[in-house]
Amino acid sequence: MQSHRPAHIYLDNFYYFITISAYQKKKLFDTDEKKGIIYSALKNALRTSNFKLYGWVILPNHIHLLIKTCQGKFLPLFARKITGKSAIDLNKIDKQKGRKVWYQYWDKGIRNKEDFIKHLNYIHQNPAKHGYTAKMSFNKFSSYDYYLKTKGEEWLNDCFFQYPIIDFIADSDDNF
Repeated sequence: MQSHRPAHIYLDNFYYFITISAYQKKKLFDTDEKKGIIYSALKNALRTSNFKLYGWVILPNHIHLLIKTCQGKFLPLFARKITGKSAIDLNKIDKQKGRKVWYQYWDKGIRNKEDFIKHLNYIHQNPAKHGYTAKMSFNKFSSYDYYLKTKGEEWLNDCFFQYPIIDFIADSDDNF
């Protein structure tokens, strides 16, 4: 049995950057309907875990989340709640019974406020990074619009200016 490398460290009341990847990096989440299934699974996982969501984006072959755990030991269950139900529903849509949809998840502990904002910026810039949008504009499958509405464009721009991510690449994103 192959173990996850590096080992997961599960801490209570701790911030994590999570990436969950589609199997073989296939663009399986290529419609709003499919992304909506993942979003519904995410909302359900949040309701039952008592984790707090700070940032998120759903892309055609992976998702990124910025969360705070209540009890860290439930992080694997949280990821399974997202991937399990969504895999069944996605396979129904594509008429692919039993197809492997998800590969695995990666988690990275957030060290401080700067690290938190850099990862939030990374989540919001990810659709543009991968060429899905020309800029960070409205994306109903991202937390960007929430921050735009609640904090304003000036706040978002200030975050990007104060905590740039020019050379930042999430370890789990190297292969996308």
